[in-house]
Amino acid sequence: MKVRRTQKIRRATERRGPAGTPVEPAPRPNFPNDLIPKQRYTSREYMTREWEAMWTKVWLLGCREDDIPNPGDHIVTEIGRESILLVRQPDRSLRAFHNVCLHRGNLLVHGAHRPKEGAEGFRCRYHNWQYRLDGRFEDIPDLETFPQGAPACGGLKRLPCDVWGSFVWFSLDPDVEPLRDYLGIIPEHLDPYHFERMVLKEWKTVEWDCNWKASVDAFNESYHVQGTHPQLLYYLDDLDIQIDCYERHTRYLIAFGVLSPRVISPSEIPPPIKVVMRDAGMDPASYEGSVYDAREAIQKFKRKHGPAQGKDYSELNDDQLTDDYNYLIFPNVTMNVHADDLMMFRQRPHPDDPGKMFFDYWMFELPDVDFDAEEYERPVHRQYRHGETSLGLVINQDAYNLPFVQKGMNSEGYDGLWLGDQELRIRHFHKTLEDYLSGAYARGKTKVGA
Repeated sequence: MKVRRTQKIRRATERRGPAGTPVEPAPRPNFPNDLIPKQRYTSREYMTREWEAMWTKVWLLGCREDDIPNPGDHIVTEIGRESILLVRQPDRSLRAFHNVCLHRGNLLVHGAHRPKEGAEGFRCRYHNWQYRLDGRFEDIPDLETFPQGAPACGGLKRLPCDVWGSFVWFSLDPDVEPLRDYLGIIPEHLDPYHFERMVLKEWKTVEWDCNWKASVDAFNESYHVQGTHPQLLYYLDDLDIQIDCYERHTRYLIAFGVLSPRVISPSEIPPPIKVVMRDAGMDPASYEGSVYDAREAIQKFKRKHGPAQGKDYSELNDDQLTDDYNYLIFPNVTMNVHADDLMMFRQRPHPDDPGKMFFDYWMFELPDVDFDAEEYERPVHRQYRHGETSLGLVINQDAYNLPFVQKGMNSEGYDGLWLGDQELRIRHFHKTLEDYLSGAYARGKTKVGA
């Protein structure tokens, strides 16, 4: 490994109080070093197996609670070939339904990922069949002309729906385990960030010409930083990273506000670290310490001045004030979690093309003391093709790579993923996926991902 110097990142050794995020390293799994077959990214047959054995068995991210805060508010989300309707009920509970009229299959509510307000019910635009907010039939025109009567199910087909972290989750499996059981360690790890306090700053969907797993992989390791994001070598340590694999989900803890050992030490604080200082409220010009002390200085500044800025960091350890705690909630939600913001990705499969996907991008920020809720304008969701919008320099760099990765995977000269230790999370992800596809999880003969 080519490095300019050796360094060891100082890390928190215990959680901050009983409600803090656990920081202890998880036991390292012992996976075989087998090739990951490229067909998992290119084969329509494998895509079908994924749908039948995995996508229809897991919990999936639907929307945020404040997308549909009031009775009658609703939103449509899409996953593969399914369209799902999420509805706030009169008692303020939430319900999820298949978004399809039971008469002739018309989509009941048109327009995905756009929150809509205050419906009293839902009307099919085709033949005027009507449904209540709870999914039951309200009216079937000319019902007497149907000798068989109304469908026996009584209304829209309902799906499991629950809330965690200010987000609404659903499952296509009517017999799915409870959401909290599925999430496992995730609430304990991430509740201290209080996502419910954060406000939406940006929300976009971009169609990418790659398999959804290629996108998950890109955000599941830091090995690519040196090749794809060289500017970040002056911002983070891409080598001394804590990687933790749990039953289904994984994380890595990556230090920000430091130099990568791959680069020569600069004579002054690099511009990217100055940006971190300014974002914290520091004046880089007044900082007299070395670049190696900058991360700790930023942490101390935020700990001291956070309350005056309207920021409550009381449940976060010092590392969390600077670092990226990156979590994958299996199968397709990536959370880049920071003290002041959450950058979240949802990687959705195309309905029928394994070489395409939909990349959902959210940016949430913790408001400061000057935030005016009455003047806040919530961003509207926008959808684009690759190249039509910017997701910021770093994500743009990843997006540039992925179509070429997908094209290369179709080559006869390529057999599959040749993974190293820095890509452990990718190997764990594929182990978990294969546990679903093999039926091992359904049979209860193995712990998923173990």
